[in-house]
Amino acid sequence: RLPSAMPTPALTVDGAVATLTLQRPEQANRLEPEDLAALQAHVDAVDADPAVQVLLLRGQGRHFCSGFDIGRVGATRVDDFERMVDRVEAARPVTVAVVHGGVHGGATDLALACDFRIGTPAAELGMPAARLGLHFYRGGLERYVTRLGLDAAKRLFLTAERIDAAEMKAIGFLTHLVAAEALDETVDGLAGTVAALAPLAVQGMKKHLNRIARGTLDADALARDIARSIQSADLQEGRAAFAEKRTPRFRGA
Repeated sequence: RLPSAMPTPALTVDGAVATLTLQRPEQANRLEPEDLAALQAHVDAVDADPAVQVLLLRGQGRHFCSGFDIGRVGATRVDDFERMVDRVEAARPVTVAVVHGGVHGGATDLALACDFRIGTPAAELGMPAARLGLHFYRGGLERYVTRLGLDAAKRLFLTAERIDAAEMKAIGFLTHLVAAEALDETVDGLAGTVAALAPLAVQGMKKHLNRIARGTLDADALARDIARSIQSADLQEGRAAFAEKRTPRFRGA
């Protein structure tokens, strides 16, 4: 096995929507050390493109992602994985994880770092850290607690139990649960909805909602973003479109 010869995640951009695709279907899209820098670089590229309003994260084949290659834990530092997931959480665009199949280990945290998680009945979740003798990192523990609640986090981390798609929706891991044949339509519909909204407002509220969840809200930064939106051309356009009963054409300024 030559992990370095395997394809790293690919980035494609189609107008306002970018897609990051994990490309190792034979290994259930398992992540290798070289993928971590590639994912961060792709998010950096997306952040630098103001036209992109939505970032989709999906995997090839039957599964979303089976997590990090446990056999290569010693080949990278644990905080390298944590740093990558934190970068995804901090991405400027709204992020959507397309959880069409299994999601396990560190990949569960990668999905939780996204703003939305759309799944199908084929989805299943497993957090095997305790079964492997691995203590999970701080950022992931915090994401589990802030997004799923303490009881659900303890259930998944302390029992290594696998849960199905219905339970994933019940505990809040999946924000949407749809039939397999409706997956692409739902993803496209959500991406289109978000892309049509005012970018300054959406991106600012995303950033500050995440900070509130973490207990790290910067009140001054929030006030600046609110003032910026009040002074924006987008607010003027939104008001005009509302008065004229037409669809607004936002420019992110």
